[in-house]
Amino acid sequence: MEQQIDLSDFLTSYFETKHCTILSKDEGQIHIQLTEEMDKELMNRPFYWHYIKKIGREGEPQALRLITDKEKASEPGEWIHFGSPRLHQIINKLTEKERYTRLFEEVRTSENTPLYPWLVVNIKISYRGVQHRDEIFSVGLQLLHGHMALNMMDYLERIPLDRAISDYCYTLTPMINPKSGFLRIQNVLLQHVQNQDNAWAAASIKQLESEKATLKHFYADELDHPRHVEELEALEKRFKPMITFQVINGGIFYLTASTMNEK
Repeated sequence: MEQQIDLSDFLTSYFETKHCTILSKDEGQIHIQLTEEMDKELMNRPFYWHYIKKIGREGEPQALRLITDKEKASEPGEWIHFGSPRLHQIINKLTEKERYTRLFEEVRTSENTPLYPWLVVNIKISYRGVQHRDEIFSVGLQLLHGHMALNMMDYLERIPLDRAISDYCYTLTPMINPKSGFLRIQNVLLQHVQNQDNAWAAASIKQLESEKATLKHFYADELDHPRHVEELEALEKRFKPMITFQVINGGIFYLTASTMNEK
């Protein structure tokens, strides 16, 4: 399976969609001027904005410098990576407000032009154990013939899209319903997970057993003590290997055949 979605491209697309200005984008870092709305959503300054509005002044949204290259994490800015609180915050905002969409490719034509239905789903896979790791995948499935494409968000951001269908265009009826399409995408991602090195899970189980043995020795004759049971549950929650899938958002995109042939 191809590499997960590029974090820098994901962030650029996200902030541009939110009408923020990309002040600069160098290798390993991105500098963004936030809008007032995005400052309120991400920067946790409710007291500032309440004060500014009360005195009738225009607020000054902050700029955000995000570092995506671990080797540059010591430079000025905020290191953002899969599993970081900031990325988790952004994904949660997407999940809360923009879970589903329906968009059409903008087409300038004077001839009848069919648009093919694509189910696009952005999914986060989280690996939890001794160490935490996240992956984000953007997968598209054409709902007529079942063709599947990865890194769809990287591709879609280069296509003009609109909520209304263009003149002379019409949509083709799907042969695959979205639910079945989602199951196909899910199966591909499950196969990806099964092909991963499971050393992290083995290490997590080993650490869990070691911690449980230490705890058992500590409580010795009080294994039924409520505190012992509580701490056992905490260890299970912390170290037991677990993989979860979270749908960030998705939608149906109607695209021309020629556009997708260029992919």
